[in-house]
Amino acid sequence: MSTPRSPHTSPTLGSGEHRARTRRAPTLRPIVDLDSGAVVAVEVVAPVPEGLGRPDGTGRGAMVVAEWLATLVRAGNGAESLLPLVLPLPSVALTERSDLPALVESALRRTGRRPRDITLMLTPDLSDLPKSTVLTGIIGLRASGFRCGLGTAMARPDLVVEAAPFLIRLDPTLVSGLDTDQRNGGIIDGLARIGRSSGVYALATGVARSEEIVRLRDRGVRLGSGPFFTEADWRPGEKVTPVPEPVAASLEDTDDGPRVTEFMAPPVDFDVESTGEHVLEALTENTALNSVVLIDHRERPIGVIDRTRFLLSVTGRYGHALHAKRPALRLAESPRTVPAWMSAISALRVAGQDRERVYDDLIVTNPYGQCLGVVHVSDLIQSLSRQ
Repeated sequence: MSTPRSPHTSPTLGSGEHRARTRRAPTLRPIVDLDSGAVVAVEVVAPVPEGLGRPDGTGRGAMVVAEWLATLVRAGNGAESLLPLVLPLPSVALTERSDLPALVESALRRTGRRPRDITLMLTPDLSDLPKSTVLTGIIGLRASGFRCGLGTAMARPDLVVEAAPFLIRLDPTLVSGLDTDQRNGGIIDGLARIGRSSGVYALATGVARSEEIVRLRDRGVRLGSGPFFTEADWRPGEKVTPVPEPVAASLEDTDDGPRVTEFMAPPVDFDVESTGEHVLEALTENTALNSVVLIDHRERPIGVIDRTRFLLSVTGRYGHALHAKRPALRLAESPRTVPAWMSAISALRVAGQDRERVYDDLIVTNPYGQCLGVVHVSDLIQSLSRQ
């Protein structure tokens, strides 16, 4: 009796079949910060094999999906292999009650990738699945450390809000029709508004013209990919087409001069579960450290601990007993964030908005809202006073 061939086993290819397989090879697209023009991630684009992820009664579907994703990761490893990856995940795979997250994590770790480096973009057929199925699947993947994205802007608004994905894809038809169809603009405006309130980042795909970049930025979209940036054979590490210079009005920043990133120092950050003892140790070992940043699973700042106020709380009477073994977040304050494109003088104005915390460190963030570094307000004052 012959043994059926595993779906992920590569047979010997004839010349015609080899050419067909070559045409279906994954392509790599840079995901670009529309403000700075920097490549912040790489999307691996590949058609989902027919039937992949659909339950077949054998329980092997999740394993096949995991191995397929591992092959895509290997295709995405290049000169800049440390860039985060965005991979397609067939939404139908969520319908099978299985250990999909564990299998995917194991397969991708074998390629040298950690879950935090990967965003799994659910294919557009997620709109056909029950909301409860999608939510349960996303929760499971997120618990394993993966970021998740929705592969269509046509997902139900309540699903977008409840799932709180890391990314949501704006289809090329929405992007190209932005200046000709008010409905497209309304959808993009709505998603950008949701993103600002819940940390969902819109990714504009199919960007083909510089005018589209300007309009997307004006509507609050900060990430894009498409033919404007590269040719189809782009590989990680290669250059991309520069984005148009942001005009001052669109950035709400009319000041010339150096950007705030010129004054940025590496952050000392801890996750939200870190205790007061962990923070105390860091401050004790580095006497020049002004603050410690607390970040969530997406590396976004959710709290900042000022050195002076923290030490007053911990070193006071009964302070160590009260705070050392408990989460440091209890003593944290809300972070004061500034985007990386902001000028130093505008960042100084942000610092001055809170009179009680004028000299507290500012946290610099990227388009994902992730912590890039910290800026000492005293450094800004000293530098700008010399100009």
